[in-house]
Parts: sequence; C-alpha cells; structure tokens
Amino acid sequence: MNVIEHKFNEDESSGEVVPDELSSSTMSRTSRRFEMLEKTIRRSTGKAIMEFNMIEEGDLVMVCLSGGADSYTMLETLRHLQRIAPVNFELIAVNLDQKQPGFPEHVLPTYLDSIGVRYQIVEQDTYSIVKEKIAPGKTTCSLCSRLRRGILYRTAKELGATKIALGHHRDDILHTFMLNMFYGGSIKSMPPKLLADDGENVVIRPLAYCREGDIKKYAAAMGFPIIPCNLCGSQPNLQRQAMREMLNQWEKTNPLWIRSMVTAMQNVVPSHMMDRSLFNFNSFKVETERNIEGDTLFDSQDKVNNEQNVVKFV
Repeated sequence: MNVIEHKFNEDESSGEVVPDELSSSTMSRTSRRFEMLEKTIRRSTGKAIMEFNMIEEGDLVMVCLSGGADSYTMLETLRHLQRIAPVNFELIAVNLDQKQPGFPEHVLPTYLDSIGVRYQIVEQDTYSIVKEKIAPGKTTCSLCSRLRRGILYRTAKELGATKIALGHHRDDILHTFMLNMFYGGSIKSMPPKLLADDGENVVIRPLAYCREGDIKKYAAAMGFPIIPCNLCGSQPNLQRQAMREMLNQWEKTNPLWIRSMVTAMQNVVPSHMMDRSLFNFNSFKVETERNIEGDTLFDSQDKVNNEQNVVKFV
C-alpha cells in the first residue's frame, strides 16, 4: 500500500463497525460509539476515493451541499481527508437555491461561515419552471434533477472545479441498481466516478461505500442543521421507496445479502451474462488442450465461503 492509499485509509486497521442495536438513538460525540461510527465513515470514504481515483493532486472539488444528512457528512469527511491526505486539493461548497417556497436561505451560509468553508450559493428559480411544466399531482423529480444537473455543471466550469462531489451513498446506488433492473430493463447504477455526458465534468460519489443508516446517525450526533427535502411538495418516488423497503427488509433478514450485492457490482463476468455488445458469443475459440472440469460458475454454493468473499470487498 503506497502512502496515498495508507492516508486515505488511516483507520482501516481498526476493523470496527458500529452495531445497529447500539446506535438506535443520538449518541454523544465524546462516546466510544461515535468514535467507531466516525472511523467507519472515514474509512469507507477513503477506500472509495482511493479505489476509484476520485481525488488527485491539485483538484478543486465542488461539494454539492443540499442541506441533507448525506451532503453534510460528505463535506465534513472530505474536510478531514483534506487535512491528512498526502495530495493537496481544495474544497468549495455549492448550494443551489431553487426558490422553493419556505426554503431557509440563511441556514447553509450561517453554517458554512461558522466552520470556515469557502462556498457559493447559486440562485436559480427552477421551482417555477417545474411547476409550469409538470401537471399538478405528477412527480417533479425527473425534470427538477435535469435542471439542477445542468446548473451544477455550468457552475463547476465557472468555478474551475475539476471534480463535482455528490452525496449519494451505498443505499442510493443499490436502489438505482434495482430500479434499472426491475423497471428499466438494464443493469446499471450510479457509478462512484463518472465522466458527464458533456465530456468536461467529472462526477464523484465519495460516500459510495457508506451505509445510509450510519450517515443518519452521524449527522444526528454532529447536530448538522438539516433542511427538509419535502419543500417542493412533489409526490414521493414510489418506485424508489419500494426498493428502499425491499432492501431494508433484506438487511434485517441477512445483512450479508446487501454486502454481496455491492460486491457483485464489482465482479461482473460478461461471458456469463447476455449482453452481446460486451462479449462476442459468435466466435468462440475451442481449446482442446486445457484440463478443466466443467465450468466453475456452476460449482455448488456450499463450496464457497460467502462471508469471506463479501467482507474482503466491503
């Protein structure tokens, strides 16, 4: 492990995870439970940054701050890594004020001033556009997301930001994976690192390995000034909520199922799928000299130590 890998994973040797049953209520920031939780989030974030080469020397990272638990946690964790990482990078927090009725405009500037973080508030009345284009009662999330994405990309260029950091976590990635599989007919999700369609902006998701439950507990313990996400009054995303409930039930039944899903997205075998664009099924080259008995894909599952396979990746 080189020095960059070591620093981004400075807490990895502890191997500690906060048990859910010990973290059901807000914990004190001086408690051992909080220390374990913070280490878990920092370790997971550092691991994702290192494995996907998210942040490099000289980067200006535009941290998209919505006022939710995810984005606050991402900013705080990146600030910590900025202090200890061997690569030099800068942070600028950006909030998009979409002029939703009741949005508390003072909350984020007051918080960011208090912790000394450079920031910019971008004011764009996308709320009126969405209300004009979308019929009452219809879900506004899709149009709102497209408008927000375009504004953030433009802002990144204006600021000279080399990376755009979004606060999506492990559960968001799994929800999207399942939505695409069940409703979109494709195997894809939110990648931890993405070159945007414009070919100019690089999007990163530093919390890709972090659990939603851990983030909520951390945000509560830190006392972040959370801004509710229901200001626009749009309908909830019922399909995504169904995926959330399904995964929550699976995690209660067997937490290793969820970890295995994350691992599976990192172990794709194109020859054993059905996508002809990824594997050429028309021109097999038969090799008669190889001495292999059958296909290991179909080995009995009792020959595999599933827990070890999962834990080494997650």
